Amino acid sequence: MAITIDRKRIKGGTYYYARECRRVDGKPKIVWQKYLGKAERIVAAVTGEPSPPALKEVLVSEFGAVAALYRLAQRLDLVGLIDAAVAKREQGLSVGHYMLVAALNRCVAPCSKQRIGDWFEGTPLVRWLPARKSHLSSKRFWDNMGHLTVDRINAIEQAVSERVVAEFGVDTHCLLFDATNFFTFIDSFNDRSTLAQRGHSKEGREDLRIVGLALLVSMDFHIPLFHDTYAGNRNDAKEFGSVTGRLMERYKALTGAVEEITVVFDKGNNSDANLELLDRTEYHFVGSLKLNQCPELLTVPVSTYARLRHPRLPGVRVLRTCKKVFGKERTVVVAYNEQLYLSQSLSLQMEVRKRTRHLEALSRSLGQWRDSGRRGGRKPTVASVREKVAELLKGQYVKDVVRVQVEEVDGLPALSYQVDLDAMHHLSAEKLGKTILFTDNEGWNSEDIVLAYRGQAGVESAFRTMKDPQFVSWSPMFHWTDDRVRVHAFYCVLALLLASLLNRELHRAGLDLSIPEMLRELGGIREMAFVDPDAASAHPVRVGVSRLSPLQARLLDALDLRKDLVTAR
Repeated sequence: MAITIDRKRIKGGTYYYARECRRVDGKPKIVWQKYLGKAERIVAAVTGEPSPPALKEVLVSEFGAVAALYRLAQRLDLVGLIDAAVAKREQGLSVGHYMLVAALNRCVAPCSKQRIGDWFEGTPLVRWLPARKSHLSSKRFWDNMGHLTVDRINAIEQAVSERVVAEFGVDTHCLLFDATNFFTFIDSFNDRSTLAQRGHSKEGREDLRIVGLALLVSMDFHIPLFHDTYAGNRNDAKEFGSVTGRLMERYKALTGAVEEITVVFDKGNNSDANLELLDRTEYHFVGSLKLNQCPELLTVPVSTYARLRHPRLPGVRVLRTCKKVFGKERTVVVAYNEQLYLSQSLSLQMEVRKRTRHLEALSRSLGQWRDSGRRGGRKPTVASVREKVAELLKGQYVKDVVRVQVEEVDGLPALSYQVDLDAMHHLSAEKLGKTILFTDNEGWNSEDIVLAYRGQAGVESAFRTMKDPQFVSWSPMFHWTDDRVRVHAFYCVLALLLASLLNRELHRAGLDLSIPEMLRELGGIREMAFVDPDAASAHPVRVGVSRLSPLQARLLDALDLRKDLVTAR
């Protein structure tokens, strides 16, 4: 038997085979072949080195995002802070453990309490927390959620806020306040929830009941330091006024790091009563006004405004003065933003063009009724046409520049319209590109005031994060009573807190990503456990991570997570 060793090149790799070749019917033919492997495998076999054992199974679990967020929760002692405020027998998992699991789940894979146990078993939390799937049933969650009253949630949040500032050095000299709402699927006839009400849905779901959420966040990576869950039919101004007392308590807790705090809010929170309440507190403030509240300032030519020199404020000019606003003399700054002006001008022209096309089509349709005695459909009336026109002219400034007349001609409505060029010029010269700010910070320069108000986008970014369906998401919410909805809001805010802190830590390490990008990249880092079928082996499990992209490798090293990989099971 003549056996040869042959080499093959397959997809760039070199592989070896042992073969026996014989002549069959006068022609050479391979009658036997054995795969030997790569050269290193052959060398190991010849020298007597043991070959790696066959694998029984490979266990794959989430790692990167869960490990990084859990590490931050440990730095905060989140479980300890929650348990310190909750009186519960030392039996089973603590309330703090349940809230931590819920918050981490909201960050990376929001799901119902019925499915959270399955998710938990596919994460490294199984070896870090004293819990198993059976501990994480819906009933156990609901029983522990019942320990969190409104007062306890407020106390926990205050303790957590203090720890965040002390441990991470979050800047609290300027904080951002705003409110939003979330639609729910709570039944219209469910009278057990007073929080879920009909109101103006900011997500456009007017057909559903909504729940309101107010946040006070840092300008520094929009880290939440205060929240309030409130009825969905309460407007922003009433909500701001209702939490002033609690905001004052939070002020006292946060001023250990700074001498004074300025809170920034938008014009939706303005009212005489709210400003009077705010004047009684130790907070300073920066807010905005409606343009029609200072019409005389809008007539001042932009050419006389002072140009700001800050690198973050290119093309911004300001008119600064003092004016009596909400009963007191305040510093008022009219800010003109060149880019905002161009954007608003273009948007207005596009909207006017679109609406006039619709008006033209409506006018032709009315002409067909009048000229050809059109049959079919409901006969138009002056009232019905005016309703359609009012709907077509919805939108900022559109009805100010498009003039429409509807009158009856031969028993049918007739429509005519024109674009008011004088009104367009008036808007362009006096309103477009302008924002009116007011503050009691008399010593601040105009740049500080404008930059503080621009930070308001931070809280809006926090709300967008909570409305992301994939990460740090409020939805889905499977709770139907007020106490459960409040606890749901609480662990959603805790999820935002952990995600924002992680985002801040990565920024300090030179990695700037949005929260969804950060969690998506970290979530792609998987822990791989290779199980040896020989239970008596000295190393029954070999552990590694999934193949990493260059960015994932940087994230893993920046957060020092390799040491958290398990070495044995």
